[in-house]
Amino acid sequence: MVDVVTNRNCVYQTAYHVIWCPKYRRDVLVGEVATTLNELLEELCRERGWPVISREIQPDHIHLFLTIPPAIAVTDAIKILKGVTARRLFQRFPQLKKRLWGGHLWSPSYYVGTAGNMSAETIQRYIERSEHVTRRR
Repeated sequence: MVDVVTNRNCVYQTAYHVIWCPKYRRDVLVGEVATTLNELLEELCRERGWPVISREIQPDHIHLFLTIPPAIAVTDAIKILKGVTARRLFQRFPQLKKRLWGGHLWSPSYYVGTAGNMSAETIQRYIERSEHVTRRR
């Protein structure tokens, strides 16, 4: 269940499923690297007030299901998550650079999907019902 969040100028209920991979889809997210990455993601999201609904770190990719406020572009949030984690993981585990030449930990691409409590069909029916009520008045 995705919680409704209130801030000073809006009420929102957003959930984004984000997936990204290490460069060349290398299976480097194991052991201490995976543990540290998990801690980094938890810390970054907590600091920014982005509730994490779920996360899973696989050896060659990450699934992150989180809430991001509508005032922040999803692409900016992902850029922060990927940039900060790459920098800190390379600092802590310099041997990663040997497996990921070129100075990049993450592939430049990612997947993002949205999820909500109502299906598109439910929303469409609600809007269509509202139109009928408005027209009758």
